[in-house]
Parts: sequence; C-alpha cells; structure tokens
Amino acid sequence: MSATTLADTGTYLSFRLGNEDFAAEIAKVKEVLEYPVITKVPRMPGYVCGVTNLRGSVVPVVDMRLKFGMSEIERTVDTCVIILEVSMGEETLTIGCLVDSVREVFEMDASRIEPPPRMGTCINADFLKGMGALDEGFLMILDIDKVLSAEELLAMAGAAEFARSTDKAEAPEVAEDAAEVAV
Repeated sequence: MSATTLADTGTYLSFRLGNEDFAAEIAKVKEVLEYPVITKVPRMPGYVCGVTNLRGSVVPVVDMRLKFGMSEIERTVDTCVIILEVSMGEETLTIGCLVDSVREVFEMDASRIEPPPRMGTCINADFLKGMGALDEGFLMILDIDKVLSAEELLAMAGAAEFARSTDKAEAPEVAEDAAEVAV
C-alpha cells in the first residue's frame, strides 16, 4: 500500500513493544486500560492471553509481543491493554492488545509515511500500512484489521463466547453458595 492511499493527515496512537515503536489509527482505538485482570481460556494460541471484563463485556486480549514473535517479558507499571475495534468483513469485533507502553496520540502528514518494507521488520509486512518518519527513526503503522486473520478473530470471538457462557453457567452455583453461607 502506498502512502498516497492514506488520508492527507491521520491521527494515531503510538505504543512500544521492546525497542520498536508502533502506531494504530486512533479511529480504531476505543480506550487504553491499565493492566487488567485477564482470565485464561483453554485451547487458545499462545499469543492470546485470555479475556478481560470491559464493563460487562467479555473482550479477548492478545499479547502483541508474542503475536509478532518477540519474547515474553515481565509486566511493568507501564504495561497496558489498548482496546481496539477490528473489522472482520461486515462485523466489528472488540479486542484488547497487550503492549509494553503507550506513548502518545499524534498527527502525521501522509507525506511522512513511506510504504512498508517487504523485509527487515520484526513483523509481517502485510500487517503494516506504512512506516512513519520520526525525528530519530521510524515507527510502524499497523493495519490493525490485518494483524489477526479471520480464523484467529473467529477463535477469539469463540473464546469470548465460551467465557460468557461459563460465567452464566457458574452464576447459579455462586448464588446457591451465597444462599448457603447466608443460612
């Protein structure tokens, strides 16, 4: 994709994974969370941390370091989850992306964005909309709708549904346990 297909000026949220700077279009970002409680879901790929509760909605969380083939690291005070809306055909799914830290919201003129290189990056070039020129280097602008395949998104949607059904199935037991304690 060439930079000419991008809007004249775009607004992005930048974040870090290791020593690499990335950005996502702000229009895809719903919010940024401090590291939340994440519940593991069985039989998910290694890069899927699990699910988290976002005001009553079950949201799958992807460790972006693991998705991009980087090593796992200890969580820090800066570790957070970016809640994004990802398009899958006609549907929009909400996912969480675990990142090392969030940097800033910024605007970048399309003239400062180069087409993604086909080699030399830590991630698949198909995941990139382009490389944005910064003072001291570049940041990778993600095409967040392509980072996860349709199959991966469906598996994550299934994990969220499994977590929702598990919560509902356990709810009567919790109520019964609470009633027994009250007696």
